[in-house]
Amino acid sequence: MYKIKTGEEFEGAIHEAIRAGYRHFDTAKIYGSEEALGREIQKSGIPREQLFITSKVWTTGFGYEATKRAFEQTCKKLKVAYLDMYLIHFAGPHYLEAWRAMEELYSEGKIKVIGVANFEIDHREHIRKLFIK
Repeated sequence: MYKIKTGEEFEGAIHEAIRAGYRHFDTAKIYGSEEALGREIQKSGIPREQLFITSKVWTTGFGYEATKRAFEQTCKKLKVAYLDMYLIHFAGPHYLEAWRAMEELYSEGKIKVIGVANFEIDHREHIRKLFIK
């Protein structure tokens, strides 16, 4: 669904997915669908705790403060107070600072699961060696 960003086709697809029982939604800043997804989820009336929402920080949101701002913007667009999963979309400059910010957001209970997507093994190992005990 990442190629369908907004409009009636997107809204209809989300509406039908919710009606059919879908409760996991995966989006990202770069997909351009966070606001529309947030609206459709709100319209559904499904309690937030019954949904699993994943989003991803894009390279323009890398860095400690930038990642925190990107997270807040994502939550605002989705109309949620927390994310079930937040991922670094792929390795780019300052991804280590992004990870540090995500760990803090996780510790604060604002993200339930943190992780990475589209990473090479070397990048994952670098995070593991620096941050994961």
